[in-house]
Amino acid sequence: MIKSVQSLQGTKDKIKSFLGKNVEIKVNLGRNKYQSYKGKITGCYPALFCVTPSEKVSGKTSFSYAEYMCGLVKLKEIN
Repeated sequence: MIKSVQSLQGTKDKIKSFLGKNVEIKVNLGRNKYQSYKGKITGCYPALFCVTPSEKVSGKTSFSYAEYMCGLVKLKEIN
C-alpha cells in the first residue's frame, strides 16, 4: 500500500465536492491495464462513493476512499 499524504477526512471532503458533477474516472486494473469512463458521482457514504456511468460500463461503479487515496482510482471534473 502506498503512503498517502492527505487525510481521510480531506479525501472525503474532496470527493463530496464532486457530488452531482460530471467526472472522468480512470481505474487501475493492475498489470498496466486501465479503464476510463465518464459518469456522475451520485453518493458519498462513510466507507465508499458511488459513480453512475453515462455509458454502459462492465466493471465496478463504487469505490472506497482508500482506493482513491492510493491512486488506484483517479477523478477529473469535466466542464
